[in-house]
Amino acid sequence: MSTQDVMTAREVVLEDPDAVAQWTADFLLEKALSARGVFRIALSGGSTPRKLYALMAEAGYADRFPWSRTEFFYGDDRFVPAESADSNRGMVQSILFDHVPVPTKNIHPMPDRGEPDQAARSYEADLQQAYGGNTLIANKPLFDVVLLGLGENGHTASLFPRQPVLEEKIRWVASCVPDDAPHTRLTLTYPAIASSRHVLFLVTGTSKAGVLGRVRAGDAAEPASHICSDGEVVWIIDRGAAGQAEGKTER
Repeated sequence: MSTQDVMTAREVVLEDPDAVAQWTADFLLEKALSARGVFRIALSGGSTPRKLYALMAEAGYADRFPWSRTEFFYGDDRFVPAESADSNRGMVQSILFDHVPVPTKNIHPMPDRGEPDQAARSYEADLQQAYGGNTLIANKPLFDVVLLGLGENGHTASLFPRQPVLEEKIRWVASCVPDDAPHTRLTLTYPAIASSRHVLFLVTGTSKAGVLGRVRAGDAAEPASHICSDGEVVWIIDRGAAGQAEGKTER
């Protein structure tokens, strides 16, 4: 597998957030159905993925998706109880998992109790068990698909500016306390995200156009600029984020 970064990534520009959600749902369904054996996804929080999860819970996706052989992990989460409105785990559970026949054992939420660093190590151990080893190998992806968003400050997952986790080269999961966002977080690190067949960035809205341009240009100050994949990176964006007036393009 060859490594791809955010600057050389394929870009799919769609009409609006609903179209972004539908394109992504179709992509996930196709890849999951064609996968041999277990299919592993790292989920993202945020408003655009929320639309995706709601769509996947509808007939046409829910009755065709191979839930029994798909393992669901999380790219990041706030270190809050699942009942909190700020929990990615709680959001995905209520919008998607409560409505589809996914086995409980296939859902792997990040811990939300105890000491954050120990919780991160516990989740890393869960990933290593699923992977079958504690060393990432380039031609053996940890994930089939990693879903990511993009914050206006350049963060993705919970990889925020000026955080020590940005320098992590060994660990797969780490805790962090962002300077400009609430709650302690657990997040996948760059190496864990890179161990993937497909990294999909879902980015919508005109407020993201500026940071998207900086990341696509490789601005090193933006944490998302350092994302890569041992497979492919794909930007799935609406025309607001792309700064386009209308239409659909792929390049």
